[in-house]
This record gives sequence, structure tokens and C-alpha cells, in this order.
Amino acid sequence: MSRLQNLKSAVLFVLILVGAAVQGHKSHAAGSETLVVAGGCFWCVEKDFESVPGVKEAVSGYTGGSTKKPTYKQVTKGGTGHYEAVKIIYDPAKVSREELLHLFFRSVDPTDAGGQFCDRGDSYRTAIFVSNKREKSLAEAAKAEAQAALGRNIVTPILDAGRFYDAEDYHQDYYKGENIVLTRFGPKKQSEAYKRYRKACKRDAKVKALWGSAAPFVGN
Repeated sequence: MSRLQNLKSAVLFVLILVGAAVQGHKSHAAGSETLVVAGGCFWCVEKDFESVPGVKEAVSGYTGGSTKKPTYKQVTKGGTGHYEAVKIIYDPAKVSREELLHLFFRSVDPTDAGGQFCDRGDSYRTAIFVSNKREKSLAEAAKAEAQAALGRNIVTPILDAGRFYDAEDYHQDYYKGENIVLTRFGPKKQSEAYKRYRKACKRDAKVKALWGSAAPFVGN
């Protein structure tokens, strides 16, 4: 085989690999959708939704504000307009957007306009972020259904989606981290610190008091 033929074969092989990679990426993308919600502490929301069958990943981050590349300190201090939020990446063939929205409302106190549980302030408020008319319609339907089921006014806003900024690495999967952190209970593994924080904040107790047996993640 001539050098030119070898070159042509090599180029063809590379093109085939690139085509396969692109097709695989498209197939993967086609099997994933994204839901962005804010439900108070993003550690808890991430933990809750990563336990749902059909959810591929949940990413803690910041969205809804105007500050570019915000830090955790900036967001919690206030003034950025950002919420602590979670990007839920899921397989719509295994779990629907409607199901996830149903779970979301019952995992928070959507009647509280000042934050969530022990975490107070604008960055800890609840919200749902939507990118198109279909997403907005589904969110509105879920909100109306949750309000009817609860029998109380729900204040969770449905907002236009903006840029989502991933939170710092140490916030990702905090609930199962093995690093040692200082807490008011002394040095603890992140996973243990998470459990103590969640209990001290009374997240589960208050959600259960509000939603009763409909609360899906109590004890997470």
C-alpha cells in the first residue's frame, strides 16, 4: 500500500472515530434533561435528588443573580441576587419532569418567603427556573397542584433560567465527603457534619410537619 493510501486510510479512520464520538454525544444528550431548582441548602437538595431513580447527577451551584462567577461567601452574604440552587440532570425515560417537580415541592417549605428552615436570607429562598413555555407550564401546574394539596399559599416563584455557576468543588457531593471539617461539634468528616447540620436545621422535622406522609426525603 502506498504512503498516500496509508494517509487516506488514517484520515478516514479518524473521521469515523470523530463521527462516532459526535453521535455518541448526541445520543447521550438526547437521553438527558435538566431541571434547576432552589430549595435552601444545596447540600440537602443535591442529596435528596441524587437518591431518585432516573436522576443521573445533581450539581450544586448559583443562579438567578447578576454577579459573574459568584463565590459561596458572596452569595450567602447577599447582594448578588443569586440563589443556592441545584441542577438536576435526569433521564426522562426513567423519571419525568412532572415527577421531579412533585417531589421538589414536597421536599421544601414552599410557603416560606424568607429562606428555608434555619437558613435565612434571599439566597436560601425556593424557586424553579425554566427555559421555555413547556417547562413554565409544567412548573405552574405542579405549583397549583401542590398548593391545592397543601391548602396554603405557595410563594415559590417560577423564574426565567439564567446562567448556572457550579459551586466550589468542596460543595459538590458534600453529604458523602470524607474530608475533615471543623464544626461546632468539633472536627468531623463532611458526611457526618452534613447529617448533624441537617438535623440541627430541623429540615426533615419541618417538612414532615408540613407535608406529613407525602414528604419523600425525610431521613435523608
